[in-house]
Amino acid sequence: MKTIVLAEKPSQASDYANAFQKHTKKQGYFEVSDPVLANETFITYGFGHLVELASPEQYDTKYKKWDLKNLPIFPEKYKFIVPKDKKGQFSIVSDLIKDADQIIIATDSDREGENIAWSILNKAKIDLKSKDIKRLWINSLEKESILNGFKNLKDGWEFYNFFKEAQTRQISDWLIGMNASPLFTIELQRKGINGVYSIGRVQTPTLYLVYKRYLEIKNFKPTPYFEINAEVQAGADKFNGKLDPYIRFSDKNKLNDFAKEKNIKSGVQEGIISDVKKNLKKSQSPRLFSLSDLQTEVNKRYHASASDTLKAVQKLYEQKILTYPRTDCNFITDNEFNYLKENLSKYISFLNKDINLNNTNPNKRYVDSSKVQEHHAIILTKTVPSKDNFNKLSDLEKKIYQLVLKTTLAMFADPFEYEETVILTKVNLAIFKTIGKTPKNIGWKELFSEESKESKDDENLLPAVTIGDIVKVDLSVDQKETKPPIPYTEGTLIKAMKTAGKDLDDEEDQEILKDIEGIGTEATRANILETLKNKQYLLTEKNKLTVSQQGITLCKAVELEPLLASAEMTAKWEKALKQIGQKQRTQDNFLEQIKKFITKIINDLPNKMNDSSILNSQIKEQITTQKEIETESEISNCPICKTGKILDKGKFYGCSNYNADEPCKFSLPKKWSEKTLSKTIVKELIEKGETKIIKGFKSKKTGKKFDAKLKLSDGKLSFNFDKGE
Repeated sequence: MKTIVLAEKPSQASDYANAFQKHTKKQGYFEVSDPVLANETFITYGFGHLVELASPEQYDTKYKKWDLKNLPIFPEKYKFIVPKDKKGQFSIVSDLIKDADQIIIATDSDREGENIAWSILNKAKIDLKSKDIKRLWINSLEKESILNGFKNLKDGWEFYNFFKEAQTRQISDWLIGMNASPLFTIELQRKGINGVYSIGRVQTPTLYLVYKRYLEIKNFKPTPYFEINAEVQAGADKFNGKLDPYIRFSDKNKLNDFAKEKNIKSGVQEGIISDVKKNLKKSQSPRLFSLSDLQTEVNKRYHASASDTLKAVQKLYEQKILTYPRTDCNFITDNEFNYLKENLSKYISFLNKDINLNNTNPNKRYVDSSKVQEHHAIILTKTVPSKDNFNKLSDLEKKIYQLVLKTTLAMFADPFEYEETVILTKVNLAIFKTIGKTPKNIGWKELFSEESKESKDDENLLPAVTIGDIVKVDLSVDQKETKPPIPYTEGTLIKAMKTAGKDLDDEEDQEILKDIEGIGTEATRANILETLKNKQYLLTEKNKLTVSQQGITLCKAVELEPLLASAEMTAKWEKALKQIGQKQRTQDNFLEQIKKFITKIINDLPNKMNDSSILNSQIKEQITTQKEIETESEISNCPICKTGKILDKGKFYGCSNYNADEPCKFSLPKKWSEKTLSKTIVKELIEKGETKIIKGFKSKKTGKKFDAKLKLSDGKLSFNFDKGE
């Protein structure tokens, strides 16, 4: 029997091969043998998506130019193509699976992994019913986990509906993007706005979250208020108290009326300790990490982007020292708990910290099999890195590994225990409350003591007082102002995406979003943020996110079709997609609804944009800003069309007539053979046709550096190795 194992990418295939007794590397696949495998087994792989949806121009060349007359784009049958750079590997995979008796799908154990695998199988045009299709479903790339997974393969057809669900989402997103993006771009360009505007089912609501926060901050007007504070002196000791219940006074008159009613005044007066309560309290360690929670915490601690965190934790997974990263779960099963318990001594030795890990019975806060569906929380594997291997990791990888290590071990440690003391001080008819915490057992917080001030912050020692003690109380009035909302960071935005929809009116929509954890998935949220930053809709400064002028224009335009900006659409889509996954709804039925939605937007948007005074005001503002920027970035006249100006476009230099009725596509790169081309170099190149000798180019073939002139002829850039000046 010939068995083909289909991995998602070369590194994953290599990890599988290394787990077996014998393996031989071939072109595009491995030959492997092991007692757990069939006699003739080969491991092949994709490069992620070997098969992808065709772009509109691959259906009809008329779609190359965006035109309202060509919308909507609704293919009768969706084309899936193999990109040119992946055709060689696809041919290898296709030939192998055609001859296979058994196919083991071993892509990442998630819905997108199903999409990658089944898309390849379908594109290969084989009779799938004639094959024995199995599924490898694992959470770790350790040898033991891989071998155990191959011993306990699942029926591949059990996961087919995950593929249909993922494919429907893929097509739906394609339909929205390929219709709404041209529509909004064309309409904005008609009004004088340059650039291409991108619309996405998750991308646009995410941008709108930041836009709403931007408006809240921009429109915020601080409100003054007053509060009464007490400094209590008991013998030689002092402590502070707040009104109980706490009250903010909007003006001095209300404060004076209160003071009169309670018979209190500013300054020192006599008070009495009316109550003293002491309670022993416990605080459990943090929950185990899902990917979003880890991204949020890493951004908060180290200001790393969501994308960088995902890359780092993926690397640690491939190093076999952390479990599968793209998980939305905070729980593990008894199996994981048991192996963690068995390896505690190794983890503690690596951490080199003296701490008691006494809780060796599973706690439902962390261990609950009923809460684990596709993947458990991100935890340690059985493999502990050597000091040498750990030192080879990047700084961020080290920090993330240690954070997961400490969080995992914390569930075995004692709770943080502290004595909470509440003192009530009475001044005539007013009561002031003081709360103090005295640590009794640092417990799990000892793991984090070196990198945080939590333990010190928790310590607020109060003097020993008893009920009936007479004290001196100095009352003062502080004037303060309300503060604006805090801008999103990538960490808090990831969290907001995860909880999006709490303000929806429809309770069912709220529940759906709660069930699927907001908008986007663990695997896609980081990419969504990177897309918004790359398109320069979102700007980052000192770890804070705000919306660019271009992003504001897009948000004001999208407000005319509120569903595109709302988490509500994601809720309704996810409900339908789930029904497809559960065989309660067909793909065609859902896609027809998406088409009706798109058709309505195409018919309605032009008039709505013309009638919107708010949008048109924003467009005028952006056009003014746009002209100012273009004037500042003008380098020279265009050598091709002669009427346009060469501008710094950010990632390249291009002609200002790029979007004209007769577009000029002339452009020059920002980098050429690893050398950054400055504006001075570009100006000289355009106006003289050639530069002086430039040092520091780097050969792609040899990697060696060289010096040369640059020459521009008929709009084409080349080297001139003539040394003459």
